[in-house]
Parts: sequence; C-alpha cells; structure tokens
Amino acid sequence: MLNVVLFEPEIPGNTGNIMRTCVATGTKLHLIKPLGFSLEEKYIKRSGVNYIEHCDYAVYENIEDFFSKNKGTYYFLTRYGHKPHTSFDYSDTSENIYFIFGKESTGIPPKILKPYIDHCMRMPMTDKVRALNLSNTVAIMVYEALRQQNYRDLLCDEPHKSKNFIEES
Repeated sequence: MLNVVLFEPEIPGNTGNIMRTCVATGTKLHLIKPLGFSLEEKYIKRSGVNYIEHCDYAVYENIEDFFSKNKGTYYFLTRYGHKPHTSFDYSDTSENIYFIFGKESTGIPPKILKPYIDHCMRMPMTDKVRALNLSNTVAIMVYEALRQQNYRDLLCDEPHKSKNFIEES
C-alpha cells in the first residue's frame, strides 16, 4: 500500500491538493501535528474540491506517534537527499511504502533523517530552485510508484464514457 506522510504541513492549499491526489490514487494520507491550519478550514475544502470526504487519512500528535503506529519502508523526500526519486524500487504491491515529506518552510529536521539516510532522496532540479511545491512533489512521487506497480487497479479510461467516446462523437 502506498502512503503519503506530511510532517507538520503549513499551507492548507497544498494539503487540500494532496488529499485530492490521494483520493485519485487510492493512497492513504498521514498528517503529523502541529498542522498550520484546521482541517475544517474552507481553503482545504476548496483545494480538495468535494473529494476530501473520500480521503483516507489519519492525524498523529508527533513523528514518534506516527512511527509507533505504522510499519513498512520509509522514504524521505528532502533537499538533503543525494539519490534521485527514481533510483528506488517501489514495485512490490504487498509492501507498505511511506513517502515522507517535510513542512514547506524548513522540511524534515536532520535528526529525523539521519537514521534513514539511505532512504533520503531529492528530485533532480537546477540550482535556481531549492525545492518544488509540496503538492507537485507528492503527485510526482506517488505516480512514479504507481508507474512501477503498473497503476494497480486504477482506471485508464474515464468511467462515465465508452472507450471509444472520441471516435463515436
């Protein structure tokens, strides 16, 4: 199972977009406090449109609470990583995979990353940008894992149209 973990997220619009991505991909979302917003906030709902009610998510008091309740393989997306996100194998659909992302302003503290240094990664980019937008990074990461898993049971055709919709129009 794929999981997205947001460590102390600060921007409600990012979290709302990530919730929508999680619903679209069947990915569980884990939110680690403190959150920089209320989950009831209108901004979350606007970003996530009306999909948030379908989002499978859990909230944790702190990182230790998260680690104690979730076992599997942890991958950390961080500007301090030295390996590209494509250098890992996410193809095992029976494995619990957790992609952990830091807060928008400061990322994940080095003391959390240190024990997992071999699973720290960075998306390649120019020296003009420190990091991509959080919700974009989550989408890229989730879809890379899904690509490696042959998109599991996700639909490749719109469910409300026939496969030949364009041809029949």
